[in-house]
Amino acid sequence: MKNRITDMLGVKYPIVQAPMGWIARSPLASAVSNAGGMGIIETSSGELDNIRAEIRKMRELTDKPFGVNIAQAFVRDPDIVSFVVDQGVKFVTTSAGDPNKYCGQLKEAGLTVFHVVPSLHAALRAVEAGVDGLVVEGGEGGGFKNPREVASMVLLPLVASKVGVPLIAAGGITCGRTMAAAFALGAEGVQMGTRMVSAAESPVHQNWKDAILNAKETDTVFLNRFGPGPALRALRTEKTSVYEREGGDGVMGEFKNALSLYFGGDMESSIALSGQVAGRIDEVKPVAEVIAETVAEFEETITALGRQYGRVEA
Repeated sequence: MKNRITDMLGVKYPIVQAPMGWIARSPLASAVSNAGGMGIIETSSGELDNIRAEIRKMRELTDKPFGVNIAQAFVRDPDIVSFVVDQGVKFVTTSAGDPNKYCGQLKEAGLTVFHVVPSLHAALRAVEAGVDGLVVEGGEGGGFKNPREVASMVLLPLVASKVGVPLIAAGGITCGRTMAAAFALGAEGVQMGTRMVSAAESPVHQNWKDAILNAKETDTVFLNRFGPGPALRALRTEKTSVYEREGGDGVMGEFKNALSLYFGGDMESSIALSGQVAGRIDEVKPVAEVIAETVAEFEETITALGRQYGRVEA
């Protein structure tokens, strides 16, 4: 599979793993890279000493390309660009902030830069800032979100019609059929978040994985639409159901107990970020199996569609 994304990133398949705080560390990211995708190491946890160690581990676990994410809203170190450049990575995604803030410095250092965008306005700003590509994030995806979410079915073709840079689709991607749909809408790559949280190599507690496996398509909530801080999509629990009904400005404060949920398995101690696609995930699988099945189903889907609906010249 070759296109602009595989050429830019140096990967076999244009499948990127989302940069989830504390989760996107070397065990998961190296499994993605070794399977032919693009593993990403997070920095949103703010634990840069640990991140540096994780990147060293990545080089022990894989000789394939991997990248780093800068989640701008969570940056605590003013020298974050120097930190990323010093790690020797060649690919970086920036998110949750103004694309002009870091793009120029990263590009000057020779990195390939993709910015995460939730709207056409944000996409146009990022392209003007000089990014190499975009991660177009639909509102059905998990994690922190624009408070005015737009579904991928609307957002992706809209952005594709207005910009010329390559696009990675995020939000609702979990299999080859959804990957094929994203490509039909204008993407040249896909990003998986919730699917990777539930993968065998994901470090999160089994309780979180089980909650994803047991979730219905209606079992996520969209919280904090009116701030302060970003909106977010998460699994429905007793805690998040209260926030959904009653609102309140304490949502972001819940993440002070994130590690008790992430690694301790207490699903009510914090907020389990998740996309609507949790309703389609029913089995924990190794990353290599997830990626191999996704690619095979993608190829089968586009081939079948071409046979059924493609024009046959006389």
